Amino acid sequence: MNIARASIDRPIMIWLIMLTCLFGGIWGFLNLGRLEDPAFTIKQAVVITQYPGASAEQVATEVSEPLESAIQRMGEVKEIVSVNRPGVSRIDVFIKDTINGEALPDIWTELRQKLQTAQSQLPTEASSPVVDDGFGDVYGIFFAVTAEGFTDGEKHDLATFLRRELLTVNGVADVEVSGLPEEAIFVEPDLAVASQLGIDAQILVQALATSNSVQPAGSLTRSDERIPIQAPTGSDSVSEIAALTVGVGGELINLIDVAEVSRDRVENPANLIRFQGQEAFTLGVAGLSDENIVDVGNHVDAHLQSLLPEIPYGVELHPIYQQHVVVDESSNSFLVNLAMSVAIVVLVLGLFMGPRAAVVVGATLLLTVVGTLLFMALFSIEMERISLGALIIAMGMLVDNAIVVAEGMQIAMLRGKSSRDAADEAAGKTQIPLLGATVIGIMAFAGIGLSPDSTGEFMFSLFAVICISLLLSWVLAVTVTPLLGHYVFKLGDGAGEDSYGGLVFRAYGRLLHGALRFRWLVLVGLVAITAASYVGFGQVKQQFFPNANTPLFFAHYTMQQGTPISKTSEQMRVLEAYLKQRDDVVSFSTFVGQGATRFLLTYNSESPNPAYGHLIIRTEDLSMIPAIQADLEAFAAENIPEGEFRTERLVFGPGSGSPIEVRYSGRDQKVLRDLADQTITVMEQASANILSPRIDWREQQLVLRPKYVTDRAQAAGVTRDNVSEVLDFATDGVTAGVYREEDRSIPIVLRKAHSSDAGVLDQALVSQNGDTLLPIEQVVDGFAAEAQNTIIYRRDRVQTITVGASIPSDLTAAQVHAEVRAAVEAMPVPPGYKMEWGGEFESSADANASLGAQLPVTILIMILITVVLFNALRQPLIIWLLVPMSVNGAALGLLGSGLPFTFTALLGLLSLSGMLIKNGIVLVEEIDIEREAGGPLRQAIITASVSRLRPVLLAAATTILGMIPLLGDAFFVSMAVTIMGGLAFASILTLVAAPVLYDVFFMPRVKGAEKQA
Repeated sequence: MNIARASIDRPIMIWLIMLTCLFGGIWGFLNLGRLEDPAFTIKQAVVITQYPGASAEQVATEVSEPLESAIQRMGEVKEIVSVNRPGVSRIDVFIKDTINGEALPDIWTELRQKLQTAQSQLPTEASSPVVDDGFGDVYGIFFAVTAEGFTDGEKHDLATFLRRELLTVNGVADVEVSGLPEEAIFVEPDLAVASQLGIDAQILVQALATSNSVQPAGSLTRSDERIPIQAPTGSDSVSEIAALTVGVGGELINLIDVAEVSRDRVENPANLIRFQGQEAFTLGVAGLSDENIVDVGNHVDAHLQSLLPEIPYGVELHPIYQQHVVVDESSNSFLVNLAMSVAIVVLVLGLFMGPRAAVVVGATLLLTVVGTLLFMALFSIEMERISLGALIIAMGMLVDNAIVVAEGMQIAMLRGKSSRDAADEAAGKTQIPLLGATVIGIMAFAGIGLSPDSTGEFMFSLFAVICISLLLSWVLAVTVTPLLGHYVFKLGDGAGEDSYGGLVFRAYGRLLHGALRFRWLVLVGLVAITAASYVGFGQVKQQFFPNANTPLFFAHYTMQQGTPISKTSEQMRVLEAYLKQRDDVVSFSTFVGQGATRFLLTYNSESPNPAYGHLIIRTEDLSMIPAIQADLEAFAAENIPEGEFRTERLVFGPGSGSPIEVRYSGRDQKVLRDLADQTITVMEQASANILSPRIDWREQQLVLRPKYVTDRAQAAGVTRDNVSEVLDFATDGVTAGVYREEDRSIPIVLRKAHSSDAGVLDQALVSQNGDTLLPIEQVVDGFAAEAQNTIIYRRDRVQTITVGASIPSDLTAAQVHAEVRAAVEAMPVPPGYKMEWGGEFESSADANASLGAQLPVTILIMILITVVLFNALRQPLIIWLLVPMSVNGAALGLLGSGLPFTFTALLGLLSLSGMLIKNGIVLVEEIDIEREAGGPLRQAIITASVSRLRPVLLAAATTILGMIPLLGDAFFVSMAVTIMGGLAFASILTLVAAPVLYDVFFMPRVKGAEKQA
């Protein structure tokens, strides 16, 4: 059955399809979900366990080890990475990529059960492990809130108000607040008075512990009513805490008589946040995964606007990142690029095929695009970076089917055939080859989209959109295109019999005749060109993901391990003062002590560290970033040389730590540090492009350990814990209770007064009888100083140290990695120790391995399709010999433009291969048809090739020119150049290579048949 003839005979059905695509596509576009990145499950949970007072080594062996052992029993776990610091264990649990995201809730439940079972193996002083399975949540609507002149309490009230209001907005999943001032109630006893009265820190701790506690108080039953009794109201003000009484020797003494009580900020908060140098806190808003983030963001903006009358004057909300604005701009930019591409296609067709063909093919292309939007909405495929990229990639293949059918039908009608007969001839002989070629084009991307791991989950929309659009393009090409041709194409009188008698066709025919005559020379030339292109491709810069379009970049500043957060904050103010002076900096946000809330799927926040400072810097446009980066790095090197400073561009794709990373695993910490130090030396000697080399364990930190005199201490009944408590009181302070203020819990800290002249060793201890105060010097003989590792990383239960390095902004990680790889791998590694590459090299290798695991299957399917299409082996072999030529033009394009070969360029190369296979199938099929009509082999080859010249060139030209709008897009530019260069060069080679290969494969057979005859 010929579908094309049936379409003309039953036009109502085709018009229904056209109207459905048109109006359904408009409906689909208006209802499509919009995201920045595909909805993607980060299969990672974080387990936090507190072990106050323990060293990093103790945390690793006494807490992390038993917990990691329990976690390792879970078959779904891919990797376990722990960071051990004094007093706290952080374990990152990574689940296997092949695990479906829907199974994660059950896995997290099992994880909690395993940890609960393992808790009995932990020290009694360790807290219960806390599992954060929302680690991957993205708070893409990210504000800095400044409230100059407001008290800390008022800022907390403001944050509570804003969070509560934003949570009521439709589509909002969560709101995270960070950077609020940390307050405490400080109780500072007068040591001299307390000593005279026989009051030590422990007595005060006991008094403060119950000052604001909440306990059940029972209930009364009267007749048929049960009346609960609530506990007495506790201390709800600083003055009431000061009025607490302490029992000493049978007497009651007011706390205010022996101590000063005040409310103030803590000296070492977890983090500090500033916006434009002004103190701030942040609000991160996360949308529900199935909601349109553009709508959610607009609702949030509208609600905040409605709250303005209730927000006090002086409070300002500054956007740091607005995901909905970025997504909306990307969508609008895509529409503009799409419209320009379609317009270019129509214009080119109008110039070379005439306005009638332009109308027919252009209308088919438009219906294909809007019809794809309809099916995207029906299948709940959001409009995001990957799906938009898929539509752009597919643009190069969507027009092919319609051009082949329209060109064949138009030529036949000019020869005098009726529209039905012309449709019969044009579509009848090409519909099956076009379908096979279309399926092959789809299968080229199946390895990515159907991969069972995280790559497949992230890239599924690419495969789905390409599959929908290409299949729809075939359906519309064999239905809508013939019908529109029936209405639009002009019926000739048969005088235009020689439709291929033009100058270009005749020149191509003569060229092809010469190529067939000197076929072996041509083949040698083709092989040489392809080999040279592969050599040239080896010189192309390699990059995993390109830099992002958003004009943001980051700065990282890390001081010596152990630096207090106040010192780090002072250094960051130096950078802030510099950035304020620059007109090309739109805004900057400062984070001290840890990174920002995850506001991008690809953003990796640094772990808490008081010695760490972070800047998020926004510029007017992307072009300004390199200059600002260079100036900022030079300024930091001169003005704040005490720490390690580096800048980093925002990139598309997942973060992978430093661009260059080397990991060493083993038992001995000293050996690991020696290996890391050697690696830094080797890398710096091997390449001048290694910048800011660093070790994730950072520097060792000086630690003081009291020399506990066991015999004297035991005689006095003083334990090691007693000594630790007194030292804690004399330094950081002891948390003695909690002060509740509405929904806040403010710690009550008992500490030595800052005004006191008493040193650490001047503190007193209570003896065993409870009546005698002993100087701590009687049980402690001073302190011993030692250097300790205060950050210890473990990977899969083995101590692992990582050396990281930055690279110049004009180079790629692959280039620098190639410069240092041999030298690093030549380093001797002791037995029992292991070296691994990390960073971008590892991420790229993992992604390529994931793709490579699926490609053999998809390639086999593609080969089988070509074999089934021709029911032979020679024709498929000819077609597949064309595929290596796809690299020819791509290498020239990337080398000529200086662009790196990125992941998007790889997608362009796959698309290019699909286009070449499609051209090859249609061309070889046409040659077969001409041979069946009779005549010499070479004449059949030339006639068929000439008839395919215009569709091949037009498909290439429309695709190449349609990619022009993408040259200004940072994400798609390398893909566009790959397709443009590859198609321009490879299409010409295909028009020569396919006929020559056909002649080589079939001429001996023809000559053999002639001899037998």
